[in-house]
Amino acid sequence: MYKGKKVVVVLPAYNAAKTLKTTCDELDMSLVDELVLVDDNSTDNTEEVARAMGIQHVIRHDVNRGYGGNQKTCYNHALALGADIVVMVHPDYQYTPKLLPAMVALLECGLYDAVFASRILGKGALKGGMPLYKYVANRALTFAQNVLMNQKLSEYHTGYRAYSREVLEQIDYAQNSDDFIFDNEIVAQIFAKGYDIAEVTCPTKYFADGSSINFPRSMKYGFGVLGVSVRYFLHKTGVFSWEKLRATKREPIAVSIA
Repeated sequence: MYKGKKVVVVLPAYNAAKTLKTTCDELDMSLVDELVLVDDNSTDNTEEVARAMGIQHVIRHDVNRGYGGNQKTCYNHALALGADIVVMVHPDYQYTPKLLPAMVALLECGLYDAVFASRILGKGALKGGMPLYKYVANRALTFAQNVLMNQKLSEYHTGYRAYSREVLEQIDYAQNSDDFIFDNEIVAQIFAKGYDIAEVTCPTKYFADGSSINFPRSMKYGFGVLGVSVRYFLHKTGVFSWEKLRATKREPIAVSIA
């Protein structure tokens, strides 16, 4: 609990058995009311490690639903638990969990509706081992997205994010892709609703046990990102109406939290 706000940390996990404990050890649990780990049908013993650690809510998908599908389950359960603030922390330890207090504080005070931890602010990306081609692609895509979406984010591609309850209730993230493009679709939905996103600088780590996507999938992701931004631009300029961005409140999703 942080100043009367219930904080739920969600951990979208896939083959994270080796890094899960290290990640959770750095979480400031004085701020966290509930932990939710969703195991996306890992091939290692992520689920067993999570249960042995005493994580309160461990859900395992019976099939691999993809990164976006994992997040959908995470947010559905966080909202069902009554979260006021939802923070997504990757259990592969690529991002430091030590930024949790700063991200939660920016949401609690009401200045912002979402907070992203940026690897690009400062020198965290290259210093942490981000491959040069990924860094260049990140910068190029972000530039194009800022132009098309009339925004000034330093990075659209971070997986370390915090959302207010209102944001997650007011956008229909259930419509989004089950793949990696989910992250950019949810950004488009947030901006389309007029919400503001804050950024904090974040060091990062690239190592063998950290999750990543290969070059072919990176190319697919890049074109998908541009497609999201172009559709956002056309929607905002009135050329056509993109259903995912329509300003309608989605219905709450009933889930079991046993």
